[in-house]
Amino acid sequence: MNNIDLKETAQRAGLLLIGALICLFLTLPAAAQQRVLLDKIVAIVDRDVVLQSELNNRLEDIRRAAERDNRELPPPNQLRDEVLETLIMENIQMQFAERASIRYDDDTINRVLGNMAQESGLSFEAYIQALEAQGVYLQTREQVRQQLTMQELQRGYVNQRITVTDQEIDNFLNSEMGQEVISADYLIDHILIPVTSADSPQIRSDKLRYAAELVAQLEEDGSITETRARALTERRFALDGTNFGWRKLDQLPSLFANAVEPMSVGQIEGPIEAGNGFHIIQLRDKRGGTEQIVKQTHIRHIMLAPNEIRDEQQTIALINELRRRIVDDGEEFTSLARQNSDDATSVVAGGDLDWVSEGGMPIEMESVVDTLKVGEISEPFRSQMGWHIAEALGRRESDLSSEYTRSQAANMLRNRKFELELQNWLIEIREEAFVELVD
Repeated sequence: MNNIDLKETAQRAGLLLIGALICLFLTLPAAAQQRVLLDKIVAIVDRDVVLQSELNNRLEDIRRAAERDNRELPPPNQLRDEVLETLIMENIQMQFAERASIRYDDDTINRVLGNMAQESGLSFEAYIQALEAQGVYLQTREQVRQQLTMQELQRGYVNQRITVTDQEIDNFLNSEMGQEVISADYLIDHILIPVTSADSPQIRSDKLRYAAELVAQLEEDGSITETRARALTERRFALDGTNFGWRKLDQLPSLFANAVEPMSVGQIEGPIEAGNGFHIIQLRDKRGGTEQIVKQTHIRHIMLAPNEIRDEQQTIALINELRRRIVDDGEEFTSLARQNSDDATSVVAGGDLDWVSEGGMPIEMESVVDTLKVGEISEPFRSQMGWHIAEALGRRESDLSSEYTRSQAANMLRNRKFELELQNWLIEIREEAFVELVD
């Protein structure tokens, strides 16, 4: 069946559905008719519909948000048309996702809601209770599920349309913008003991000595926050400080930039004398930059996942048996992995995951592997994927600076292209979809 046939079929189905609703409406008593009128189809979208209630709910959400933010909205008719088009596009994408079998389970939704609760300063339970009190708990869950689904769909369809060439990466890295973007960001904490022109040489000397004492305290306990709090309580001298947030070197005062660049994370520098007083700085964190020395572990594992044939307890029994056969009986790890592992990505290689960088494996596995000696077989442990035993085959530090820099550049170029390609893709699927607005 061609596209025209499909659209005609969808149109006929839509008309039949509307006709059936009209017939139902005519057979109902007046009071029931009024209730039916509270909801109706406002758009037919391929094999689905957009309801008036969906449109009304979305419009009400937008109006409440605009009122809260004191933001002006477009004229009512324009706003309605824009919101209806948004709902149509969401409907098209959700149908795409259904065909692609993109689904998110309740555990994932709960994790997202947990993050939302944390951002709101509430426990998960308190956040859920607040949503229930407002009567929007189920609606919020569904909105989260829909947003995650559409994001996954967009990533899948749009990323495959994007190509970043080596030449584009080279050009970007050689550009002024590229150099700026990939340069490191620094998080600085700062204490200032102010000095004024009215201070006597003795007072100035006392302040310098005090600044040195604070540096000594910092080097002992490592917490500039606690040191600052104690100093404010003591009130020996006035203190000041600036929260710089994340800054690049050229965004910092030159006095600090020169000191910060060679510092390692956690290091204290000071007292640094300036016209306005004595400064103490701590490099709390650093991100980005071209230097990327990473710890890597050579890992192999066997993973077993419960299934229709083997339940959780049987899976635990089997993973323990496999470990016993390796450790006690001396059987080959590689052979047992090929025969038993459920990890499709490593089963052919006998469970070998090659060299894995720090942070590059599930947290449950990383926490276990980090404690292993080279050649040691772990006790069975659980991850989201199933039950594992793992062996650390080697450890090293690798300079991935070049690879990291090029990866950063590629990601930035891909992100710049993504929005344009996303809009192109959305236009295409909108044009290909059968959409009929219903008055």
